[in-house]
Order: sequence, then structure tokens, then C-alpha cells
Amino acid sequence: MPSTTLPRIALAPDGAPDWMAAAIVAGGGQVVPAAEAEGVVWAAPRNPEALRQLLVDAPQLEWVQLPFAGIEQFVDLVDDDRQWTCGKGVYAEPVAEMALALALAGLRHVGAYATATEWGRPHGRNLLGSKVAILGGGGITESLLRLLDPFDCRITVVRNRVVDMAGADEVVEPDRYVDAIADADVVFLALALTPETEGMISRNELEQMQPHAWIVNVARGRHIVTDDLVWALQEGIIGGAALDVTDPEPLPEVHPLWSLPNCIITPHVGNTPEMAVPLLSERITANVRRFGAGEELIGPVHVHLGY
Repeated sequence: MPSTTLPRIALAPDGAPDWMAAAIVAGGGQVVPAAEAEGVVWAAPRNPEALRQLLVDAPQLEWVQLPFAGIEQFVDLVDDDRQWTCGKGVYAEPVAEMALALALAGLRHVGAYATATEWGRPHGRNLLGSKVAILGGGGITESLLRLLDPFDCRITVVRNRVVDMAGADEVVEPDRYVDAIADADVVFLALALTPETEGMISRNELEQMQPHAWIVNVARGRHIVTDDLVWALQEGIIGGAALDVTDPEPLPEVHPLWSLPNCIITPHVGNTPEMAVPLLSERITANVRRFGAGEELIGPVHVHLGY
């Protein structure tokens, strides 16, 4: 039987926004100090050391909710001793929308036209009827497949577990990702950053791509070897790159990617604070309610996979 007492949830670290506390209460929880809590909603996505200390000081915590989908900052803290959940899937809709916008802007030459100072020659290719490869099979990909449906693309998804996905023509295992990108007009990166996926797009992979192909990265900058990408764009090895994430990030003002006409850069805005607050609030509320009822939580971290 579910407990009749309110789940005791800490909100940390100090200075966490009030809307997170409201989301906990909306889920039937009570906000308490960490020493008295059963679970914690962690509000600082770039402060793993403070969370490490909290877990030492409050070893009784049974559940940790992280705010972002990517957990690379916290991967060495994740263990089997408690439940871990993250923002996996929370931001899928806005990020997928951004991925589609970047792909269209690249293929239709919008980035270069937007910075032009004189009337230019016609450039561009259709997304309609094109071949698409998506690396990653999570929530962003699920949303992106739905958004791509009207464009009648031939879509290959590369993911760890090969299962049918609505809107995908083919789903293949990770060791076939080079084959998938080699035939694509557009390559989307929408996967977790792990040791296996860091640097997965390097000079070798870029040389396998079509000379007109665009790569769209809405995942993590370190999936791509930046110096190799600069080379590929300068030499016309691929058509272009549209990047909402970079390595390093923020990208320095003098970096050569800024000056390349076949590169579109946006400052990691696939999901903005205005979009995130209602979406993450809903996730926190749902998980607090589920935690109190002893139900399965949403967005579980796979400890041994690192995401």
C-alpha cells in the first residue's frame, strides 16, 4: 500500500528557484531539509561537487532528480544505492523543433543569406524527400520523427536498442552509424554523451559523408572533433554544419567556425529557460507523486550505460 504520509523532498542547493519548490508541493510532497528528506531535487546542473557532499551528509536519500537530460557532470556519482532520474525526454519537443529549424536553415542556405550584404545566386536543397540519419533513439528523436513526417524523408535511426520506431524507415545498431551517415543528406546528432559517443564524428566519418550533406548537432559539442569539422567545412568535404552545441562551449569569439559561411551556430538555445520551467516543473511534479505512491519514476538514469 502506498504511504499515506507526504513524501519528504529536499530542494538543493541553496538558492534553488521557487518554482521548483512549487512543483514539489504540486506533486504532493513537502519540502524539507536534506537531513530529513527521502529524496532530493537537484537544481544546479553544473555543480556536481556540491551534490557529492550532500550525499555524504544525507546518506538516507533514496532518490535524486537531476535537472538536465545529460548527466555527464554527475556520471561518477550515479550508483545503485538509490534511484536516479534526470531530465531525459523533458526537453524533447523544443529541441526537436530547433533541430528541424537548423536543418531547414542549412539546406536552404538561410544562414549565409541572412548575413549577406548583396543579392546573391540561388542555392539550396530540399529537405522534402531527402535521406536522413538520426544518431540517438530517445525522446528528441521520437519528437523529430513526428516533425519530419510531412517531409516524406527516408529516415535511418541509430540507437543502442534496435526496436521499431514510428516514423523511421530503418533502425540500426550503433556499429552501423558510419553506414547510416554516409548515405544521408542530413545527419542529426541527438544522443547522450558517453565515452563511446565522444568524438564519434571525426575526420574519418566526415570524409564518408556526402559532399552536400549537412550535420545538425543538438546533443553535445564533444560528439564532434571540432578541428576536424573546421577542416571539413573549409575544404567542402560536407555541405555544412548547424550547431546548437559546440566544443568548447561557449565558443570563443575568435574561433574559425564563426567565420565559415557553411556553418550556423546558435548558443545552446534548443531549450530556453522560458521553455524549461513549465516542462521541468511537470516532470518534478509527476515524479514526486510517483515517488510518494511507490510507482516507477520517469526518466530513470541507466547506471551502467551512463545516461
